[in-house]
Amino acid sequence: MSAPSTVSWFGLEADYPETGSRVFCLAHAGGNPRSLLAWQRLVDPSVRIIPVYLPGRAHRVDDPEPASLTALADAVAEAISGRADLPFQLFGHSFGALLAFEVARRLRHVPTLRTLVASGCSAPSRQPSDQVVRAAQVNGQEFATIVGSYGGLPPEILADEELHRLLFPTLKTDVRLISRYQYRSAPPLTVDLVLVNGHDDPHVNVESLAPWADEFVTTPEVRWSPGGHFYFTDRPAALVEVFQRLRTEPGRPSGVEDHVELI
Repeated sequence: MSAPSTVSWFGLEADYPETGSRVFCLAHAGGNPRSLLAWQRLVDPSVRIIPVYLPGRAHRVDDPEPASLTALADAVAEAISGRADLPFQLFGHSFGALLAFEVARRLRHVPTLRTLVASGCSAPSRQPSDQVVRAAQVNGQEFATIVGSYGGLPPEILADEELHRLLFPTLKTDVRLISRYQYRSAPPLTVDLVLVNGHDDPHVNVESLAPWADEFVTTPEVRWSPGGHFYFTDRPAALVEVFQRLRTEPGRPSGVEDHVELI
């Protein structure tokens, strides 16, 4: 994959100040990265929300699609490493969380990486799920029914086959990337891990989250919010509080060992 400019990956970076901290955000499968900019008004101005624009979507719609999730992680990590002069977090939701994990592995020696915030995602060693594998194999209404179980899509879209042809190609690409993902063990990461999930998410539970702990030296912080897979649509505070507290002192932050529950 060729290396697009940083403007291609992150939008108009000239608007971002050169002080403070950054949160590089990876959207869910088929998600619009630009929508994540809505969180900027909820955080302190010193914390910059930076969506990562993947090939094949938004202003990069004509860029070639990645061959694999690992190849995509290579490219994203390279792009972020060029903007790693300030302390930063990696955030990803669902598909984006798995991608962010692989990016974090590639940036493990970058001292300004402080935290991985993984939302709505079972542990990487549990990926791909049987449901995702099935979704990658089917089309039409059967595909719509599977992705509809995650929420986030209005019933009128799920029922309209014309809209499927218009809206689902990028989503199907991301589903295929996850379905072909092959987890490989590696030394645990030394950054902090925060897991944020909705209480009513049918695709994530305590058991499926547990193996995340094997991937990090420090004990993960687990946060539960009311809501389903897209809990943050109505309750962004569940994430904003995590973004706000990015620590900027030198060196690796200490681990968080308590279980936090958001009500």
